[in-house]
Amino acid sequence: MSKPCVFFDRDGIVNRAPVKTRYVERLPDFHLLPAFVEALSVVRGKGFEAVVVTNQKGVGTGQMSMDVVAEIHGNLCNELKKHDLDLLDILVSTDTDSNAPRRKPNPGMLLEAAEKHGLDLKRSWMVGDHKTDVEAGRRAGCRTVFVGLSDGATGADYEIASVSNMADFLRKHL
Repeated sequence: MSKPCVFFDRDGIVNRAPVKTRYVERLPDFHLLPAFVEALSVVRGKGFEAVVVTNQKGVGTGQMSMDVVAEIHGNLCNELKKHDLDLLDILVSTDTDSNAPRRKPNPGMLLEAAEKHGLDLKRSWMVGDHKTDVEAGRRAGCRTVFVGLSDGATGADYEIASVSNMADFLRKHL
């Protein structure tokens, strides 16, 4: 039987979004958000898998290396272990072409995770802070949550004001 999953965007949802640069380019600039840890605890407690899906165009353009991304994700997993939490997977698109199938707003990473891990996309959710996250989730057949202030034009099934509201939202809706 396939399992439901909550897919999370990375920058702005899992960790503090970079302010001065477009990408987290080095490990010291990666700051895990306590609100994400709380939300992940809710997700795992409700029996859902959790997967991070992240566009990292900076690797494709040479602005940063995949080794740095791997170091950041290794650190993320180690930090989560301290809270007895884990992620099923972390998928990264390094594509620079916005039409590439794996690059959000396209659903390739979600479809790949579903195939690889036996996930039920119809019972799954995509949580992100950009319209491209919402669109990827929608195209994959997931329910969608936009995190942030918007004019309601994100196309998401639900909108919440900030990451700090994520755990309560997931408690009520999963």
